[in-house]
Amino acid sequence: MAEQLYSGVSAEVAELTERCINNSRIDPDLYTQLKVYRGLRDQDGRGVLTGLTEISDVTSFEERDGKRVPIPGRLCYRGVNIKDIVKGFISENRFGFEEVCYLLLIGNLPNEQELSDFKALLAKNRPLPNSFVRDIIMKAPSKDMMNTLARSVLTLYAFDDNPDDTSIPNVMRQSIQLIARFPLLAVYGYQASNYYYGGQSLYIHQPSAELSTAENILTLLRPDQKYTHLEAQILDLALVLHAEHGGGNNSTFTTRVVSSSGSDTYSAIAAALGSLKGPKHGGANIKVTQMFEDMKSNIKDWEDEEEVKQYLRDILDKKVFDKAGLIYGMGHAVYSISDPRAEVFKRFVESLSEEKGMHREFALYSNVERLAPQVIAEKRHIYKGVSANVDFYSGFVYSMLDLPKELYTPLFAIARIAGWSAHRMEELINAGKIIRPAYQHVGHFSDYVPLKDRK
Repeated sequence: MAEQLYSGVSAEVAELTERCINNSRIDPDLYTQLKVYRGLRDQDGRGVLTGLTEISDVTSFEERDGKRVPIPGRLCYRGVNIKDIVKGFISENRFGFEEVCYLLLIGNLPNEQELSDFKALLAKNRPLPNSFVRDIIMKAPSKDMMNTLARSVLTLYAFDDNPDDTSIPNVMRQSIQLIARFPLLAVYGYQASNYYYGGQSLYIHQPSAELSTAENILTLLRPDQKYTHLEAQILDLALVLHAEHGGGNNSTFTTRVVSSSGSDTYSAIAAALGSLKGPKHGGANIKVTQMFEDMKSNIKDWEDEEEVKQYLRDILDKKVFDKAGLIYGMGHAVYSISDPRAEVFKRFVESLSEEKGMHREFALYSNVERLAPQVIAEKRHIYKGVSANVDFYSGFVYSMLDLPKELYTPLFAIARIAGWSAHRMEELINAGKIIRPAYQHVGHFSDYVPLKDRK
């Protein structure tokens, strides 16, 4: 383990690291004794209340007779149930992400004219500054698209005539520009990386003002620019379901923390991107996809429930896959009985799997979704229910759409920039104090020793 930890660094760095580790360990019992809520969550898994918001509501429990009772998960954007939002635009056979962006930013559902004007505003703000693709994206490609996104966002600061103005009209302008431009930043970054590091042909397509965000992503990404309506519809649905998830998720809270300091929009969003990059947050769907690839290689009969359950037991026992002991895509910090996003997604995922001839894979996903909670209950003590989360199916969807894994987390960001922007403005509008939680010192004190007297 020590050899693996220090591989790739010099002996000097390894020695300094060892000293740092030895001097930085904190007795884990102290967290309980001093009632420290690690991760800002209490012993029952509930988030510590640190703020108020009207942007979205994530519910998984109800208070009944003084007790918290688990209920099917509910997600509302500005008070409107996400299931009703999806039902609305799907029944009218139109795309919904732009409508959701308006709802989150402005606070109410747009009428037909307002939605049309908002779409036109996004289209107007979509083009990147002159030479940005050539000088910024093409000249310094990165193998990691989240780093590319963060660097591009920070560089856009230099192209803004008024970057530090935190007045709400100016932040609204910046937010609309970032929502419009994120697909280009992500896809162009991938195309440059795929060209320089992957040895593939370079495609830099122009966006179309007539297309939705989802359609533009597929157009920008695919060499032939072709896609089916169902493909665009399901990618649009993925963006809708990932657009917002309360103020307490890691990247949104990061946005609010940085915003509370009075910093500029580009710094706040770059910080959120750094948070989302983490595998515990935005990278989970990649892990789900990799886990299923390993599962399909090692399970002989995908329809044999006992064989599937044994593989899941082996995952929890750290015998297979990445040996982390986690069934990725199962469980959520808030939801217990069900994640409403996964429920909505699943209905459309089945349709896409039929179109792509991947119904056997879909059946395997469905079996794991049903069997994993049983296996987890056998092996682990759980204080609340375990169900499939949105990441469980999103990676499968992206693989069926033939999207590169490098863009899985950036697609999350393309959607969540809407929520981040809404929370940043809410933080600024309500002019709260700088967010500064407390940390208690538990180390020892010592006297200063002159340099010549130190051993």
